[in-house]
Amino acid sequence: MELRKELLNVKCPIAVTQCIVAGKWKLVIIWQLREGPKRFNELKRLLPDIRQGYLTQQLRELERDGLIHRKVYNVVPPKVEYSLTQIGIKFLKVMDQMYEWGNEYIEFLEKEINFSNRPV
Repeated sequence: MELRKELLNVKCPIAVTQCIVAGKWKLVIIWQLREGPKRFNELKRLLPDIRQGYLTQQLRELERDGLIHRKVYNVVPPKVEYSLTQIGIKFLKVMDQMYEWGNEYIEFLEKEINFSNRPV
């Protein structure tokens, strides 16, 4: 695994985090791996709107950045599983907070939209 040494030059921890999880599907991929290893096709089924090539790219980037591990089994047909690394598992604490905030924001939107649609 070739980690990105240039991230050491980024002085802001928020900017480092943004660099690592930037990508339309990365957070969702990490969230799907929270319950254990998944094969490529399992992830593809869980994310039906993602293009296969883009899923491959996002998985490679998450592996490069050390959040997921790619395990290749020496069998025919080839079997590959993706799982969270220790640092990826630690990121789940952040994801839990994001999940809670997302729920609160949905409630906020529902209230605001219903309030603004009321007749005057």
